[in-house]
Amino acid sequence: MCFVPFIKKHFLAVFLLVLLLVLLVDQAIKWWFVKNGLEYQGSVISLVLIYNKGVAFSLFDFLEEWLKYLQILLLVGIFIYLWRHREIFQSYCLPIGIIFGGGISNILDRFLHIGVVDYIYWHYKFEFAVFNFADVMINLGVFLIVIQTLFKKK
Repeated sequence: MCFVPFIKKHFLAVFLLVLLLVLLVDQAIKWWFVKNGLEYQGSVISLVLIYNKGVAFSLFDFLEEWLKYLQILLLVGIFIYLWRHREIFQSYCLPIGIIFGGGISNILDRFLHIGVVDYIYWHYKFEFAVFNFADVMINLGVFLIVIQTLFKKK
């Protein structure tokens, strides 16, 4: 790929740009849902405003206010690890930026609202959790890391 040397050289800028883009898009969507209270009932996906006080599937909601601080510590710890292992950071700066953007946006929700703003409800053939754009981006980032690792030249 012709962009790989550029990305490796400017990995921190790429990381921050992608992080900021995901954060801003997610917060804009959430702001719109909270402000307008939109609801839509579809046959596959419904849009409904929910505040999740836990993490995925409302796990750890019993931690209440402590959860956001634990998540901040987790992200800071991961960032320190990546900074100390820059070759990993350089190689995966794009998906890591996507993951951090989604993670920071969800943590920000915990400070701005009573929980994480979720609004996408999948209910075709099975009941699934309500999630948001940040959650989709976090999963996309993990998927990109797996794909990039599988196809990495030895």
